[in-house]
Amino acid sequence: MVPVREGLDRGQALLETLGDLRRAGRTRRHVGELLMGETPAAAQSTDITAGPGGVMTDDVGVITGELTLRTELDGKHAVLRVQYKDAAEWYTVTGGRAPLADPADVAAVHTIAVGLLDRPEG
Repeated sequence: MVPVREGLDRGQALLETLGDLRRAGRTRRHVGELLMGETPAAAQSTDITAGPGGVMTDDVGVITGELTLRTELDGKHAVLRVQYKDAAEWYTVTGGRAPLADPADVAAVHTIAVGLLDRPEG
């Protein structure tokens, strides 16, 4: 094996590193989250049953029945969206947008929203 320095030719030199490489290659998310499509603190979803009166949306008005509630991070805001269970379209919940001091608070907002909107027994 030829050492790198000895293998250099005319006009070639060893490259030097720039910056702090200890942090340069680190990811912000675990590789398992990337593979599974999960985004911690960015979205939470739960199947719910809307109570009497359903859930009011900005897009189509009231929707009722078996639904999926999703709380997403949109910039510095939590946004509630709802869909009929297993449907493709998502609708924004009326009044379902709130500023967050910390993006990790998405989970807490989602838990509260589920508690308010999931009323399988009315």
